[in-house]
Amino acid sequence: MIAIIDYGAGNLHSVKNALAYLGVSCRITGDSAEILAADKIILPGVGAFGDAMESLRKNKLDDVVCRAAESGKPFLGICLGLQLLFESSEESPNVAGLGILKGSVVRIPKTGDLKIPHMGWNSIAIEKPSKILKDIGENPFVYFVHSYYPKVEDRADVSASTEYGLRIDIAVERGNIFATQFHPEKSGKVGMKILENFIEL
Repeated sequence: MIAIIDYGAGNLHSVKNALAYLGVSCRITGDSAEILAADKIILPGVGAFGDAMESLRKNKLDDVVCRAAESGKPFLGICLGLQLLFESSEESPNVAGLGILKGSVVRIPKTGDLKIPHMGWNSIAIEKPSKILKDIGENPFVYFVHSYYPKVEDRADVSASTEYGLRIDIAVERGNIFATQFHPEKSGKVGMKILENFIEL
């Protein structure tokens, strides 16, 4: 069973619907025991970094997320769920992130006519052999909705990047921990393949 963590701020049902389409048993849950007992864990998210961290801490799920990520079980962060794994964010300067991954989340700089937030389809460049980004083609297009992105301290963790005014990190992979700034559940066939790869881990 895949646990989709419910902390009061997330794109929960679109993720669940995508997994259901793929025929996978999954459950939206905020129950600590259920999350830790799951075979795989997904941390989705939309909204502001500070509000999400406050919600995680209020629901006593910050420690649970860290334990899940350290468990060795496949763990996937999506969009804001990726950002929360890092140490801090410019969006909420006085709020500490989970610190599971080293680095900070920064705002996409305004460049020329590029719009912020970045909304829509962009191609991505795969930076290293990846368990969840395999067999998705060369420079595939995926769907983004974000104004911030992670500046990853350990470059070995970066699995994909994209160009949006500058080269930005948009996916990480370290051991059992995977995360994408884009939304695989909204990224058509490419996104479904990424989720299938995660399911098959």
